[in-house]
Amino acid sequence: MRSTLSVVPDIDEELADSVASHLDQVEQRLRDAVATSDDMVKWTGRYLMDAGGKRIRPMLVLLAASLGDISRPQVLDAAVLVELTHLASLYHDDVMDSAVTRRGAEAAHQVWGNSVAILTGDFLFARASSLSSSLGQDAVRWHAETFERLCLGQLHETVGPREEDDHFDHYLSVLADKTASLIAVAGRLGASLSGAGEQAADILTRYGEKVGVAFQLADDVLDLTVTDGTSGKTPGTDLREGVPTLPTLLVRRRHAEHPDARTRAIVDRLDGDLSSDESLAELVELLREDPALEQTRQMAQTLSSEAIAIIDELPPSPVREALHAFTIAMVERRR
Repeated sequence: MRSTLSVVPDIDEELADSVASHLDQVEQRLRDAVATSDDMVKWTGRYLMDAGGKRIRPMLVLLAASLGDISRPQVLDAAVLVELTHLASLYHDDVMDSAVTRRGAEAAHQVWGNSVAILTGDFLFARASSLSSSLGQDAVRWHAETFERLCLGQLHETVGPREEDDHFDHYLSVLADKTASLIAVAGRLGASLSGAGEQAADILTRYGEKVGVAFQLADDVLDLTVTDGTSGKTPGTDLREGVPTLPTLLVRRRHAEHPDARTRAIVDRLDGDLSSDESLAELVELLREDPALEQTRQMAQTLSSEAIAIIDELPPSPVREALHAFTIAMVERRR
């Protein structure tokens, strides 16, 4: 799994070897965790797992655990737990968003239908919950609280802000629940189960909340800037699926406050038919040239700096430096 670590450059060699070795074990345990004799689920349960992924959340578990004893068996179970939970949420999210692809492959519901995709996600959540039961009462509670936030984040995204809600606060709240909550619990589990101590666990939790939102804002940027062939994601995927992103919210706010011809053209396209590749490409190009894209990038970098400031509460060590690199890589990634 050394290739996964390529997203974190300049990591201490000994630490990198340790994390890579444990990531290999996580990968095998993931497959063991979803193994079943059921003729249907043995294929659907592995579908998104086999499609790939950077294993960001397990990696954070292992980096956090490197502050303590990474060799504790509970650490590997925690890494598997967070990735299973993440994978389960993807099955559900793709149904809710009517996504066409995921990780360069057809979304599961496109292959088997909505019901099978949702039930496969439920199956993975069940396996994750079973795994959490072996990690102690605190881990069960943290996982349950995270599961609740994942559900609330998806619900609030689906329903949208109320009339009296600030649309930006609502959006950032959705990101905190849908993305940051699981990244935060990954850091907490890694630090706690490795024996790194409550102070380290608190730092990693607060860090995860910050870097998780930054990570998703970076994804908003990627949705517009990624080029075909460099990612499993097609430029403008979120636009076509009608998923709110910070650049589009910024454009809509500017249109409401100070409308001009350019902003009106973007909003008209956002509200129009994006089913054709040509119309989508036109909108993507307009947004690439719009100041909202750079504003989003700057917000992600600001949150990244705040996350690094939290990590700096840890004593100097190769792990702290690796977490610095991890943060920067997550926010400045190109795919």
